[in-house]
Amino acid sequence: MSVYSLEAGALVVGLAECKAALRLERDDEDALIAGHIRAATALCEAFTGLWLIEREGEQRLAGDLVWQRLLASPVVSVTGVFSAGVALADGWEAEVAADGTGWVRLVRRPDAPVVARFRAGLAADWNGVPEPLRAGIVRLVSHFFTHRDAADAGPPPAAVAALWRPWRRMALA
Repeated sequence: MSVYSLEAGALVVGLAECKAALRLERDDEDALIAGHIRAATALCEAFTGLWLIEREGEQRLAGDLVWQRLLASPVVSVTGVFSAGVALADGWEAEVAADGTGWVRLVRRPDAPVVARFRAGLAADWNGVPEPLRAGIVRLVSHFFTHRDAADAGPPPAAVAALWRPWRRMALA
């Protein structure tokens, strides 16, 4: 099963916020910092197992008639199930648990591969993302920026993992 986002996630922290943390006033490295923000956000999502900003995603489903867990989290809603690009009107059921785990079950075996579309994310926009997650992203961006040319940069600051750990979701495969 593969899961992917159908739209780019919004930035969780702004360029101005990261530049203030770095005490930068120039604009000549804005593109570099924006790239660091995207990388740090992706690492935060991978570490926590959460999509931070709500967006649409898609996951290929097995053709089984059992409940299948959506890998993105937290799921807000299941918007549809499609086979060969055509929406299945009544051949599926969906549930979203209180913890944001999404589940989809096919009611009958499909003739072609099936994908489920859903919306998932911790917050509607960056204002809703918990401050420790945002602070960890800013710290990681600062680390990336200050060590961008160093061969011995070492691991990211332990404070980053400490800020993110309370939101970490781990699941057995």
